[in-house]
Amino acid sequence: MESETIVPIVIVAAMVLLAVAFFASRRKRAVTEKRRGEAAEHRAQAADVRLAAESKAAAADERAARARREQLLAEEERRAAERAASEADDLTRRADEVDPDVDVDLRHEDVADDSTTDGER
Repeated sequence: MESETIVPIVIVAAMVLLAVAFFASRRKRAVTEKRRGEAAEHRAQAADVRLAAESKAAAADERAARARREQLLAEEERRAAERAASEADDLTRRADEVDPDVDVDLRHEDVADDSTTDGER
């Protein structure tokens, strides 16, 4: 009688073990699929964030290039203004040299006095 009761118990235990193994395997597959889905979602979000970052970097580079161009144009305009002022000074000197009513030596002393006075202020 003992063997008659042991055999069904062993069979039932084996079936229980097989059922547990089967359901554990299904659960593991479900968790794995869920993680794959999460990973795909994270990758998609990372791609979106990367694209936004690259767009911001490109915009910043573009602004920096515009600022550099503006700086170069301002430098060119400053140099042109200096050249124009120098040319105006040269023309004024020539006019003073040609003008019979202007004493050039006296005029240069006045200009030298003005530049000394400006420097002392």
